[in-house]
Amino acid sequence: MRWFCPSDPQISYASTAPELSDDRRYDFFSRVVPPDSFQAQAMVDIVKAMGWNYVSTVASEGSYGEKGVEAFMQISREAGGICIAQSLKIPHDHKQADFDKIIRLLLDTLHARAVIIFASDEDIRGVLNATKRANRVGHFLWIGSDSWGAKNSPIHQLEDAAVGAITILPKRATIEGFDAYFMSRTLENNRRNVWFAEYWEENFNCKLMSSSKKEDTSRKCTGQERIGTDSKYEQEGKVQFVIDAVYAMAHALHNMQKDLCPDYSGICSEMDQAGGKKLLKYIRSVSFNGSAGTSVTFNKNGDAPGRYDLFQYQMNNNSLPGYRVIGQWMDTLQLNIEDMQWPRGEQEIPSSVCSVPCKTGQRKKMVKGMPCCWHCEACDGYQYQHDETSCRLCSYSMRPNPNRTACQPIPIVKLEWHSPWAVIPVFLAMLGIIATIFVMATFIRYNDTPIVRASGRELSYVLLTGIFLCYIITFLMIAKPDVAVCSFRRIFLGLGMCISYAALLTKTNRIYRIFEQGKKSVTAPRLISPTSQLAITSSLISVQLLGVFIWFGVDPPNTIIDYDEQKTINPDLARGVLKCDITDLQIICSLGYSILLMVTCTVYAIKTRGVPENFNEAKPIGFTMYTTCIVWLAFIPIFFGTAQSAEKMYIQTTTLTISMNLSASVALGMLYMPKVYVIIFHPELNVQKRKRSFKAVVTAATMSSRLSHKPSDRPNGEAKTELCENVDPNSPAAKKKYVSYNDLVI
Repeated sequence: MRWFCPSDPQISYASTAPELSDDRRYDFFSRVVPPDSFQAQAMVDIVKAMGWNYVSTVASEGSYGEKGVEAFMQISREAGGICIAQSLKIPHDHKQADFDKIIRLLLDTLHARAVIIFASDEDIRGVLNATKRANRVGHFLWIGSDSWGAKNSPIHQLEDAAVGAITILPKRATIEGFDAYFMSRTLENNRRNVWFAEYWEENFNCKLMSSSKKEDTSRKCTGQERIGTDSKYEQEGKVQFVIDAVYAMAHALHNMQKDLCPDYSGICSEMDQAGGKKLLKYIRSVSFNGSAGTSVTFNKNGDAPGRYDLFQYQMNNNSLPGYRVIGQWMDTLQLNIEDMQWPRGEQEIPSSVCSVPCKTGQRKKMVKGMPCCWHCEACDGYQYQHDETSCRLCSYSMRPNPNRTACQPIPIVKLEWHSPWAVIPVFLAMLGIIATIFVMATFIRYNDTPIVRASGRELSYVLLTGIFLCYIITFLMIAKPDVAVCSFRRIFLGLGMCISYAALLTKTNRIYRIFEQGKKSVTAPRLISPTSQLAITSSLISVQLLGVFIWFGVDPPNTIIDYDEQKTINPDLARGVLKCDITDLQIICSLGYSILLMVTCTVYAIKTRGVPENFNEAKPIGFTMYTTCIVWLAFIPIFFGTAQSAEKMYIQTTTLTISMNLSASVALGMLYMPKVYVIIFHPELNVQKRKRSFKAVVTAATMSSRLSHKPSDRPNGEAKTELCENVDPNSPAAKKKYVSYNDLVI
């Protein structure tokens, strides 16, 4: 280490621009100037204040540049939230191509616009020039170290490329008297400074001797050049620190001498043998007012406190181009962001981030090894954003809210009365109920007339009751589900059809047995009286009711909210369906017994298709059953085919109710409307005809069966009978008479 006495008038301080090489800084003031760690900390604070988290670094090769960048990277890692996109070095023996390469590499990470630069004046100029050649002026946001500071030399004629650059410079003051002293220095009176000759050549762009390293000029120095007259002069900003460094050393030596040599006027032997470690303690403990009037102290690491002015190079129409103070750093950052200006006329702070913040409802998918970089992935389906990096599924009864930051309950729906899915079945049911009541009223009004008696009054009323219940179930299926409604649904869902087809089955079975018995004997079969018919019908109906009561005991009725039925891919369309606790299989099982009765009745209708026309409604019953089978054959694929549809509840309910309405309407129309028509509009046909015994009926049935096998022997294929013995043979009716059995009472 070189020691200088502050009283020596020949002392040479660090001089003016152009600045000497960074590697050749004076060791004796390296601790008085705030260290790179403070400067790096200030830069990290600036980057964070700007909201930048993705930056690159550029450093001149050598201790100053590399150590500065190393300090910045270390502090940024400790602070967190800042990623280094690239860290590039400018070689000592650089060429123009080296700067062009650096710009190309910086542009590879296009989003890292902020660039931390620790470099010499010459290297700063090279980087700015390369920016202009690449036509990327205004793209980069430079943050320059104290080597850039507020100097004009690095940006001379490159001002447009430097617009917006933020630079840092230790707080300093111009030392009065130094300018006069330094401008009086010549080669003759400043021989003690071993670097002064090199500075002379650089400052005046000339050579002192043939062995000079100055190769870019052939002009020889005359020695008569004068600093500030033949060259530009500006006091170097570190002059203050050089002076303070010398005084710090002097104070330390003075304090050391007082302690070790209290009674001695010079250096005693104890002080001479003290060594550097002991002197270092005295240096770190000094405290005095420096040349600029600020206190000079050292921390536990032996560093002077960091005090920096922050500048930004600005150039606009309202003011002259130049550096403008925008804040300061003294342990903490004080930045006037409103005073800052940006290249390209940008009004907001430009961004220098690896990844833009994810939108609400998106999670970050981090890039491995780069904590500042991520990809944004939307939380889809029924997921919501749990935190920045994860999505979670909402619970079974919930769905994400519109911005996917939380979950909200899924809306509950049911089949509404005003829905088109309900309006049509209700309309058909109302018409059916009105028609059923009208038919029942007509039959009651004309209860003792031949047509009503001949149709089997007891079973007719039972059948009308079943038809009425088939229409009523429509209202139960559409009503808002609760325990009572669900209970009635279970009871009446299959009961109406069961009553209807039990009555029809009893009728067709009676007809079948009568004609089958007639083929064997003239004895009437058992259980064909009205009381027996009601008993058979009641027993068939009781099976349905027994099954329903068992169902009640095993699984009591209840309501549920089915979230699966309308849980669509798009959660905005998801709905929970309020419904009775009845599955599709249970519905089919409830209707299964009625369908079995319907199929059996259809079989008997087919077997009795050869019965003489209009005999106890055999053929109308047959047509009714054929049509009903077609209706229910269409119902089954529709009902089960829509099991996975989002509109399942609406389609299945509508299909079921319409099928039951159609079944009831077919029976009502084919079995009762012709009779009502005759009763009301042709009462002359509703008269009592001659009664026949069962023996006559059996004989007629047998003859009809036999004659039906020989259609070629009968004119027009019609079956004549010979049971018209009481009819006048000369009357027109006797000439062509066919037996009608609709007036028989058996």
